[in-house]
Amino acid sequence: MNKSKNLIKKPNLQEILSKLKMQADPQRALLLQRFFKTGPGEYGEGDVFLGLQVPEIRELAKEYQALSLSTVVQLLHSPIHEARLLALLIMVRAYPKGDAALKERIYRTYLKNTRFINSWDLVDLSADHIIGAHLSYLSHNPLKALAVSDLIWERRIAVMATFHLIKKGEFSETLRIAQMLLQDPEDLIHKAVGWMLREVGKRDQRIEESFLKAHYKTMPRTMLRYAIEKFPENLRQRYLKGKI
Repeated sequence: MNKSKNLIKKPNLQEILSKLKMQADPQRALLLQRFFKTGPGEYGEGDVFLGLQVPEIRELAKEYQALSLSTVVQLLHSPIHEARLLALLIMVRAYPKGDAALKERIYRTYLKNTRFINSWDLVDLSADHIIGAHLSYLSHNPLKALAVSDLIWERRIAVMATFHLIKKGEFSETLRIAQMLLQDPEDLIHKAVGWMLREVGKRDQRIEESFLKAHYKTMPRTMLRYAIEKFPENLRQRYLKGKI
């Protein structure tokens, strides 16, 4: 018997991209290009969409979960949005199953390639599962470095990574990063910070309100609206009207 017939051939980059393109939905791709603001001068300028939905990409991540990290990085460098998301979801699946060495490699690979994690959905579906998880038992100082980055996506990674800590009942790092980003010029950062403050409040409203009372009059309006979205209406209106 020819033993080579029993060998499992790992897919290469082109095979994976072909699989993605086979599932393309051109009409949905056009909607996504508008939704993710890919026009000239917009934050997603030039991004390429095929029109796949996130559940479809998650299924592909299961299929390709044994892909080598080097091939995953090639996928992450693709100009195709769904290919980059697939790469990140493969890393998200691999991280908790890996030994300490693999976790460190995935963490460092992620940080080395942040310029390709260049959309809010790419950040939001990966940062807390990799960066947040990795730093949960280590120094949180790398988050501070990300929070002062010139790259908007690194600043969003900084605050979204703290979601991992929030889910463990640890809020101090979220509040520290939120304070660093209070005067950030970007709306996408205002939304992320407000969202994470809201998540803190869902678990301990007293802690969130302590932060808000110190900063709500000077924080961006979008950040405040996101942070108080789940408050009782009368309390929400008092914050919006500056009457706290």
